[in-house]
Amino acid sequence: MEKYKVLFESLDWQPTIAGARFKVYRDGAKQVRLLELTSEFVEPDWCEKGHTGLVLKGELEIDFKGQHVRYPEGSVVFIPSGSESGHMARSIAAVTQLFLVEDI
Repeated sequence: MEKYKVLFESLDWQPTIAGARFKVYRDGAKQVRLLELTSEFVEPDWCEKGHTGLVLKGELEIDFKGQHVRYPEGSVVFIPSGSESGHMARSIAAVTQLFLVEDI
């Protein structure tokens, strides 16, 4: 990897829960992730982590404790950390890919 350049194609996919996998590069207190969700993905609990990113492929729906927001391809996701922005995501498409920049 060249300095200041991340090549996701050189990183291995890491499995997480069913229907989700990711590639990640971490440096200090930040990380960038390529996240892939399929329609099989079911979030097990409310997430309170912050996420900032771009939907590269597919379409995502995020449930903010009863308020459902759709993010089609090309949409930016900006969710601050904390319980007030608790959320659950699901892929509406067969496969959805997101590029995320996150605090560790």
